[in-house]
Amino acid sequence: MWLWLALALVVVLLDQFAKALIVRDFQIGDSRTVASFFDLVRYENTGMAWSLLEHAGGWQRWFFIGLAIAASAFMAYLLRRNGAQRLFSFAIAMVMGGAIGNVIDRIARGAVVDFISLHWHRAYTFPAFNLADSAITLGAICLLVDELLRVRRG
Repeated sequence: MWLWLALALVVVLLDQFAKALIVRDFQIGDSRTVASFFDLVRYENTGMAWSLLEHAGGWQRWFFIGLAIAASAFMAYLLRRNGAQRLFSFAIAMVMGGAIGNVIDRIARGAVVDFISLHWHRAYTFPAFNLADSAITLGAICLLVDELLRVRRG
């Protein structure tokens, strides 16, 4: 279990370090091109994925904080019970680290700092996201793969 919790902590630290650099060097709305498909930006999202519930009046901040704390406690329980299952535990650690990284933002600033902007020839721009979101996505994909492998073996 401790290995997986340490991995979650690494995700949190990397996410918070990257966000600190963005907050230090960018004003909200700033953008710098890194490559033809990738910009560094600074947005602050009070909602959830794709800014859903962003204009919900403020209740969503506390709801998302509570949800992330409860989910993290449940994930710690899952790690304790299933720590020997490597892919499953890796996935849970990624989701947990990402959730904690974003909840730190919600507690500290009332919004999540997003700074990665991907686009295709500027015709389509994917909503901005951060390292915590990337870890959550990777974890979700790994959970799906783990379940498919489990079903296949079963």
